[in-house]
Amino acid sequence: MLNFKYSSLIDADVETVWQFHERPDILDLLTPPWQPVTIIRREGGLGVGAISEFRLSLAGIPVRWVATHIECEPNRLFVDKQTDGPMQSWVHRHEFISENGKTRLTDAIAYEIPGGWLSEFLLGWWVDSRLKDMFRYRHEVTKTNCE
Repeated sequence: MLNFKYSSLIDADVETVWQFHERPDILDLLTPPWQPVTIIRREGGLGVGAISEFRLSLAGIPVRWVATHIECEPNRLFVDKQTDGPMQSWVHRHEFISENGKTRLTDAIAYEIPGGWLSEFLLGWWVDSRLKDMFRYRHEVTKTNCE
C-alpha cells in the first residue's frame, strides 16, 4: 500500500473552501488541462453515495474510473473510494481544518497499484510525481478562487 499526502494553507475560512468544493463544475475546475481525463458525470455533491465518473487515457487506452463518496462531515471532510478503475485500491480523504481563520486543506490518498509490490516499486515514484503535479494545481486553483 502506498500513501500520498498534499497540504496547503488557504487564506479563507473553512466554509468558503468547502462551498467551493460543492460547486457543480468543481471537477472541471480542478482537472489540470494537461491530464488526459474526461469527466463523464458527477452526482450527489459531496455527500455519502455521491459518484464521480471519469474516462482516463492510459498509454492511449481508455480506462473508466468511478469514485464513490463513503464518508462526509460537512465543513470538515469527505472521502471517496475507487469503485471501478485502474488501481487495485484507492481511498482519497479530503480534509478541511480551521487554522486561525484560514483553512488547512489536505488531500491524503492510500492506494495500491495492480501487480503487487513489484509494480509499486517500479511505478510508485511515477504515480507519486503525477499526484504531486495534480494536487499542486488543484490547491492553486482553490487558493485563487477562495482567497
